[in-house]
Amino acid sequence: MTKIKKGKLRFPSLSAIEDAWQREATRVAIEQARAVVSGGALPPMTPVGRLSDTEWGWIVAAVLFGWINTRARQATSNGVGPDKYLYVNEMLNPDPWDAGAIEAILPELGNCEADWSKSLSQFSREEMITFLGDAYNLIGKAMLARDRGEKLVTRKGPDGTGTEAQADWDDSIDPPFL
Repeated sequence: MTKIKKGKLRFPSLSAIEDAWQREATRVAIEQARAVVSGGALPPMTPVGRLSDTEWGWIVAAVLFGWINTRARQATSNGVGPDKYLYVNEMLNPDPWDAGAIEAILPELGNCEADWSKSLSQFSREEMITFLGDAYNLIGKAMLARDRGEKLVTRKGPDGTGTEAQADWDDSIDPPFL
């Protein structure tokens, strides 16, 4: 009878597990981009420099969807919410989710009652408090709309033009790679 040496069972470190999930998310993202290219959404053998914005959009969307899908699977598998894996890396400063919400309020912030002939450093204490209070309130509304969903604020396009919130939008175009 042979003697089996009993050793300690070591589990992978948390960073090793996170690295494996990152590699998987990257692999799936690349796989999805390749599916767009080989699946007929793009003309075969099109040089990269000749891709239209729409064609680039298909590739970028495929990459994002593949990455997000894997990170959502990770969040579910690990029993944590989307904040940990889907939003952003803590090392990004400012947080892109926050920066986007803040950017969305800039046109309205420009309409606050401030003397724009002066630089911010020339504002009196009271003017600065009023300005920052307006900014704080607008940012709070924008982040609430971002976190809680639609119909809380006017819908605006990337160019800042807005329309009143209407019935849910239904884009019936299905991407060819899903």
